[in-house]
Amino acid sequence: MAKLYFSYAAMNAGKSTMLLQASHNYRERGMCTLLYTSSLYAEMDKRSITSRIGVTAPAELYGTDDDLFEQISRRVEEGPLHCIFVDEAQFLTKDQVWQLAHVADRLKLPVMCYGLRTDFQGNLFEGSRELLAIADVLREVRTICECGSKATMVIRMDERGNVLTEGDQVAIGKDVYVSLCRKHWEEQTGRWPAAAADSPKFSFDDDDDNPQEAAK
Repeated sequence: MAKLYFSYAAMNAGKSTMLLQASHNYRERGMCTLLYTSSLYAEMDKRSITSRIGVTAPAELYGTDDDLFEQISRRVEEGPLHCIFVDEAQFLTKDQVWQLAHVADRLKLPVMCYGLRTDFQGNLFEGSRELLAIADVLREVRTICECGSKATMVIRMDERGNVLTEGDQVAIGKDVYVSLCRKHWEEQTGRWPAAAADSPKFSFDDDDDNPQEAAK
């Protein structure tokens, strides 16, 4: 049975790299894949997914008005297709998540989505919320905070390095995003007084299973 997968993480966890590697594994075995990424941050003349380490692959762009089930159904009629990959899946609409579920259930094609779980204010994205609710398989991709603990939150900073706590959920500009653990996210966003400057760094919680190793 084909399944809907959601691999989620904070920023800079290597989600796009994982997606491209998984697609490569299919293609290396003679199978066909279809890649999607959001049109929000992509240039229309550069239809591709690019990882931080420079690996890239062509991809279709999706917008909020696109019917992904209809598009993929047409692609299936053209020839063999074995797996669907969706990058920046947090930007999917609720309806589009269900369209991808229909791809898995009705077209019997596995759909592998990769994206952020929460925004810079700690709120779930629409696509992530629905994927967390209905995906068959949930996978957390780990990255680390500056203290060495697992990073689960993201802060947004302007060009001067000021932490932003207000603004649109999606901002197309020169803002910088940094992944932090929940403790340091609260301190950076002013939700909790900052800890003393001599707080120990790279201290691991018992249940972290050494996130530095897990992030490799």
